[in-house]
Amino acid sequence: MSLVIGILTFILILTSIFLVFVVLMQRAKNDGGMGAAMGGSSMESTFGADTSNVLSKATINAAILFFVLSFVLYLAHIYQSKRIVEVDGQLPAIAAPAVPAPQPATPAPVEPTKP
Repeated sequence: MSLVIGILTFILILTSIFLVFVVLMQRAKNDGGMGAAMGGSSMESTFGADTSNVLSKATINAAILFFVLSFVLYLAHIYQSKRIVEVDGQLPAIAAPAVPAPQPATPAPVEPTKP
């Protein structure tokens, strides 16, 4: 289970980085800013006039993937924590042979000596 959580966490990190870059590449309403600095003009030459539409769809899809992965990881961590409590919370049952405890040795009574 921890392997799946690790893989999903890695995908979540990649998705969040992609989401940040997609949001930064979008053109602002005043046609300047970070969108132009991050390659807004090259995006127009690649996708044509539909650049904002493609970036908007990518943002929406990345945001949906981010929230779904976050929720799945939340549920996986809850499942894993409850599973650990059920399995590791119990004391192990050890079958030990029933051996009586040794009795402490009592010293023999001392008889008084006669002169």
